[in-house]
Amino acid sequence: MKKVLLFTALAAALTAGLAQAGEKLVVAATPVPHAEILELIKPTLAKEGVDLEIKVFTDYVQPNVQVDQKRLDANYFQTLPYLKSFNEGKGTNLVTVIGVHVEPFGGYSKKVKSLAELKDGATIAIPNEGSNSGRALILLQKAGLIELKDPKNALATPKDIAKNPHNFKFKELESAMLPRVLDQVDLDMINTNYALEAGLNPAKDALVIEGADSPYVNFLVARPDNKDSAAIQKLAKALTSPEVKAFIEKKYSGAVLPAF
Repeated sequence: MKKVLLFTALAAALTAGLAQAGEKLVVAATPVPHAEILELIKPTLAKEGVDLEIKVFTDYVQPNVQVDQKRLDANYFQTLPYLKSFNEGKGTNLVTVIGVHVEPFGGYSKKVKSLAELKDGATIAIPNEGSNSGRALILLQKAGLIELKDPKNALATPKDIAKNPHNFKFKELESAMLPRVLDQVDLDMINTNYALEAGLNPAKDALVIEGADSPYVNFLVARPDNKDSAAIQKLAKALTSPEVKAFIEKKYSGAVLPAF
């Protein structure tokens, strides 16, 4: 009888331990601010039975590829225009779960102190990914530097420029590479996550920057088969909590803005 009771107690303890361990979620993120925000909510999710593992990437391709291949559960790094462009180009069907924050896109320079100082023929570096390229060019148009054939074309490239009165030259690079050429170009259009990693303060250092009304919200992204799972929904709720909002506002001082 004692052995039976002991076995029953051990089984109950094992079951309780498994229940406490809960479900594991493996989520891809770029280092700043996405991984930092995810680290903040790990303890909250652990209390709710979700073991969050964060995989940090420095590119915008593998996080989507690996979620699509079910090697990862979700990712948190991208805007809706980028996701749409990726799905169309790669034949994937990734979906948004919830919008978390906005990173105002900006232009930086170590050669001039204002856009007015840019000389004719100056070199401007922009991202080579469709949606990020369009985002940079739309911002340059709003600043009065160029005119696009379609001012609302989120996938614009330099080929879509209708007027370039100052004959600016455009250098197209992968987003992660842009901070590395800051010394080599006259104006460098950099995504905020990479600007922060490079020690730039978008609120202070950018010569031109999107406003708080930017439509480029960063989303938690998953697959159709798991986006409504309990664990993903707990993650979505934690990412849009008052705790995260306060953290974003305090830590990034306007360089990152809550979208909720």
